[in-house]
Amino acid sequence: MTISSQRAIFLGGPFKSLVSVETGEMHAPDQARFQGLIHFFEQRGLRVFNAHRRELWGREFMKPEECTRLDFEEIQSSDAFVAFPGAPASPGTHVELGWASAMRKPVILLLEEGKEYAFLVRGLHTVTDVTSIYYKPGEDLTLPLKAALERLGL
Repeated sequence: MTISSQRAIFLGGPFKSLVSVETGEMHAPDQARFQGLIHFFEQRGLRVFNAHRRELWGREFMKPEECTRLDFEEIQSSDAFVAFPGAPASPGTHVELGWASAMRKPVILLLEEGKEYAFLVRGLHTVTDVTSIYYKPGEDLTLPLKAALERLGL
């Protein structure tokens, strides 16, 4: 639970692998996907912690010592963790999933249909409250996310 009265979520997902070598910024479609979800959550009155936005979509990466501590603290302050685990796996997101589950935070996994995910991601529901939302590329996630958030009282 957050310290303030505003409920919060942490939105995680692949980051460095989505940053263009040419521009030093996340590719536009990936950035738009995260921005759309951030907007959706904020419209519901939720505070959104997100490293992508915090680090200006790749333009201002923090030092490992800074981003690790901040991500941990923000997950700790969140009421739920929402994540694209990545396929192939995003190492940072998998660490964050471990933290969230160890903290007993509810997790909402956003899983692209037809992709393979790590066994520990697929079995995460055995150690914490997990809602898995399977989607096709380009599919609107707002309806299943709305239902998942309502189930969690968010």
